[in-house]
Amino acid sequence: MLEQTQTEIPEPQPLIRRIDIHQGRCRNCGRMVRGRHPVQTSEAVGAAASQLGPRALAMIAMLNKGLGLSFEKTARVMRDAFGIDVSRAGAWHAVFRTARAGEPTYQALTEQVRHASVAVVDETGWKVEAILRWLWVFATPRIVVYRIASGRGFEQAAAVLGAGYSGVLVRDGWAPYLKFTEASHQTCLAHLLRRCRELISDADRGQARVPHALARILKQALAVRDRRDNGELTHRGAQRAAAKLTGRVDTLLQGNVQHPPNVRLLKHIVTQHDHLFTFLQIRDVDATNFRAEQGVRPIVVTRKVWGGNRTWNGAHAQEVLCSVLYTCRLQDQDALMILTQLVCSSTPHISTIALEGVGRGPPR
Repeated sequence: MLEQTQTEIPEPQPLIRRIDIHQGRCRNCGRMVRGRHPVQTSEAVGAAASQLGPRALAMIAMLNKGLGLSFEKTARVMRDAFGIDVSRAGAWHAVFRTARAGEPTYQALTEQVRHASVAVVDETGWKVEAILRWLWVFATPRIVVYRIASGRGFEQAAAVLGAGYSGVLVRDGWAPYLKFTEASHQTCLAHLLRRCRELISDADRGQARVPHALARILKQALAVRDRRDNGELTHRGAQRAAAKLTGRVDTLLQGNVQHPPNVRLLKHIVTQHDHLFTFLQIRDVDATNFRAEQGVRPIVVTRKVWGGNRTWNGAHAQEVLCSVLYTCRLQDQDALMILTQLVCSSTPHISTIALEGVGRGPPR
């Protein structure tokens, strides 16, 4: 006899829950008091007594902000997959309701990033009201915070990190980042290596010596990092190697370079000179801004689907919910459960995902 096993989606059968709410009047003060069930998402009764449950609210937020579905497609999934009939406007209200519940957690996540010993940052274009704006990503190994802002300068970055941020900032070569004068910096080596490859591919005979030389230095720095992380080299040895590599960069900068693209490359290296090998001098610092780029990637996919937000209120809901959802992913937490807990809270509630303790410590 042969055997086969199937895993099937259950037939959509929504759970209809009736909640009996007891109310009475305080004998001492005369104030009317009312009980609250743990799964209630609001105090509304009467004409507004029929509501979506907390898991339904959380699922709508995940479909729209986590997976990038439009409100219309989100409503269709809720109807076809779960048997819950919700309109596009209903899905919109569900997302905003969940975002309001996630606001305290978002603020706590922002505070955690502001006090992180190492923060990785990146930005990309984003439209609000059909006008080009900027979506910023601030990441640590356990937290991601998104912020949609009207500009791409120091003020917008400082709104999250604080102008006096004094940890290590891992970023690309965008000039406004250098205004964080109290921070240590690590410029992204992946961006520099990519620029070297582009110059090499476009160069004629004799024009690729500078990008080749710089790429060899940067690759050797990455090799030193790997040896240190594998236990083949001490931290002190990595620091000495960083000093030698800096000397090789100085020698490269003293050369007589005439080819304009190479001149521009070396001018950029001058501005980043002190920030090339911080990852060898301080432990737990990344050599690239890959954490922020990984945070940007799912948002870019969403941007390709529907472009951005129609209003600034929608943009704020976007940044709140995406910060919660992708932080859950980093921490391997159940995002549906986290959002469900948030919308059920009768008072402002900070989720445990924002209590990870990424406080700033001394460089090692």
